[in-house]
Amino acid sequence: MIRTRELIRALPSYHPPLAGRAGLRLDFNENTVGCSPRVLERLRHLTVEDLARYPERHAVEEKLAEFLGVGAGELLLTNGVDEAIHLLCEAFLGADDEALIIAPTYSMYRIYMMAAGAQVREIRSGPDFQFPVNQLGESITDRTKLIAIANPNNPTGTMATLDELRELASSVPSVAVLVDEAYFEFCGQTALALRRECPNIFVTRTFSKAYGLAGLRVGALIGDRDHTSSIRLACSPYNVNAVALACLPAAIEDGEYVGQYVNDVLQSRTCLERFLREQGIQFWPSQANFVLFRVGPTREDAKAFAECMRKSGILVRDRSSDYGCEGCVRVTLGTREQTDRLLDAMQQAMAAIPLHQGAARK
Repeated sequence: MIRTRELIRALPSYHPPLAGRAGLRLDFNENTVGCSPRVLERLRHLTVEDLARYPERHAVEEKLAEFLGVGAGELLLTNGVDEAIHLLCEAFLGADDEALIIAPTYSMYRIYMMAAGAQVREIRSGPDFQFPVNQLGESITDRTKLIAIANPNNPTGTMATLDELRELASSVPSVAVLVDEAYFEFCGQTALALRRECPNIFVTRTFSKAYGLAGLRVGALIGDRDHTSSIRLACSPYNVNAVALACLPAAIEDGEYVGQYVNDVLQSRTCLERFLREQGIQFWPSQANFVLFRVGPTREDAKAFAECMRKSGILVRDRSSDYGCEGCVRVTLGTREQTDRLLDAMQQAMAAIPLHQGAARK
């Protein structure tokens, strides 16, 4: 009998609870109102010939590179940011290499790193989930080849500063540093300019969040031209589908639509954080389109809260299994109307079950 490699069989599994997601979906950081009407209009004009041909991504890459202010040769379109992460791991990691991640963070970093054969070392974030720049620097060895940083971080919403990223990347020029900017639109800070000073920095962007295109699976990897050219060799020539390529230009051209949605989210984020503060519930100020907060000291508290919210028609994400997140849930923000509904349901949930003893912000 054939057998998969032991390395693959030992990978941790990722099972996002996507099935049966009825209700207001505030659990996966998706856009809560959908994509630009221009995208829908573009979809309506797709032809059978568009779908019958193999997709060509280069013309769209040039448009996106111009939109982001980078060179066309510095950008590679990918099948979501997940493929970009996978490609970086394939390009820079192998057996006996080492990769660093911060705890807590996006779980797929570890899986792709392990799949490439690397040993993954987890560096715990500082107090209040602060970016552990000093601990990261001290943890780098001759075997370290890749560091993955979600900025803003998921699930905490906290950020590393540009100075911290510069300090880290410039101190280890032989180590690839991924700065995953999936939530860039909600914070406005980008490390794109740092790649001029630190060619070992790679930046990723997604169109699954602010742009509402999660179902189309399209992202981008930006980095030094020579490095990006090498990574392109390992990438399928047809990795981004024709529908995504047809719709992406329409999405980025409608800046007014995206800007309005982002503004709604920022107002909602302020509203939720104010509510949590008034209720004495511990939370971490966020720079993303979600907020992490602690409803109680145990995993059972978070599970009970999430289930109560589900019964009220609102989905939130239990993050108790992440480091430092015992009793915590993460809630995605959308429009003010949706947030008003969220706050009403939260008040009812807190009244229905004894959740937040000991959860007051310190």
